[in-house]
Amino acid sequence: MDFYYMPGSAPCRSVIMTAKALGVELNKKLLNVMEGEQLKPEFLKINPQHTIPTIVDNGFALWESRAILIYLVEKYGKDDSLYPKNPKQQALVNQRLYFDIGVLFKSFYDYYSPLFRLNKPGDPEDYKKIEAAFSLLDTFLEGQQYVAGSNLTIADIAILASVSTFVAMKFELKNYPNVAKWYENAQKVTPGWNENWEGLLQMKECRTRNFHMDFYYMSGSAPCRSVIMTAKALGVELNKKFLNILEGEQLKPEFVKLNPQRTIPTLVDNGFALWESRAILVYLAEKYGKGDSLYPKDPKQRAIVNQRLYFDMGVLFKSFYDYYSPIFRLKKLGDAENFKKIETAFGFLNTFLEGQLYVAGNNLTIADIAILANVSSFVTMNFDLKNYPNVERWYENAQKVTPGWNENWEGLLQMRDFFDDKIKEIKA
Repeated sequence: MDFYYMPGSAPCRSVIMTAKALGVELNKKLLNVMEGEQLKPEFLKINPQHTIPTIVDNGFALWESRAILIYLVEKYGKDDSLYPKNPKQQALVNQRLYFDIGVLFKSFYDYYSPLFRLNKPGDPEDYKKIEAAFSLLDTFLEGQQYVAGSNLTIADIAILASVSTFVAMKFELKNYPNVAKWYENAQKVTPGWNENWEGLLQMKECRTRNFHMDFYYMSGSAPCRSVIMTAKALGVELNKKFLNILEGEQLKPEFVKLNPQRTIPTLVDNGFALWESRAILVYLAEKYGKGDSLYPKDPKQRAIVNQRLYFDMGVLFKSFYDYYSPIFRLKKLGDAENFKKIETAFGFLNTFLEGQLYVAGNNLTIADIAILANVSSFVTMNFDLKNYPNVERWYENAQKVTPGWNENWEGLLQMRDFFDDKIKEIKA
């Protein structure tokens, strides 16, 4: 039995798992649809729709994975457990198979295919369809261990192939407890799971090859840490490139070509170079955000976020730089007048946070992340927040709710070690 496939494809993996459950040997023929191999005349003769998976069983050609699953069970199954003969039980399996192709898998394709084909994120409205599909699946599984009855069927196998693909793309199941419970069990009881997982790893590797985002940074830098936390919140992978500006690495011609301003952080997203951390945060949220919570589309809400970002750069971060940079650059303590600017900045921030849990609205935004990176720098330098109770309350919560906080903290520890060394030199 010839089997035309790609291992990253969920429909192809569902056939592999079903064949494994039935003890059917597949003569696997890799067909690289990314390179257009499905359009070759010899394959079009087999399948004029030029899709995968396609099987050829002793001259009988069939495509569409769910049709293949039914065929394999009906021809090669030792019993009907995977595809019941009972009309009501069979109808339920069929309904789940149609749900998989028309709702669940379709939601994956609609949202994620732009990432694979065009290297850009899907539409937030399409992401909502994913959430709706999982809510339905969660309902189907209420009080059940399997999706279409009391035992494993091809409906479970088809949906497992799809759900595992979502998981590989870092879709969280925690909001769908019935699905999470089913998924954990399905991995254990479905023959061929290991091969399914290998295919998922290849899919992820393919995505990584097509997705390249270089990030030039130093871990002690607050602006750099704000980008790291935002990327974490968005599920964006950064190809980190340490750039030691203390050694002048930002002056190398190859970096100056990327960023003539010679600053970090600098992001290069598939050839598009961008610097200034707050501009990077906005770009990441707009291009890769699944919704607009981190950077709202509403003009008034967005305006508040923007105001806080400019406050962060022009007031809060500037006060840090003005007071503490002499320690780093000149090995001397900062000016007392500049320390007063820090206190003024925190006074403003404390006012902004009066009666609010977040700095720019009712939920976490990139303004919180940018300001968190800076406030945590002050705290690491032993600046006391006790005179700013609103900031203190916000800071305690922000550490808990901001993705990437642990990596931010690791960067802070490196900054503190460097600071301590400089203080020792000053006092020596």
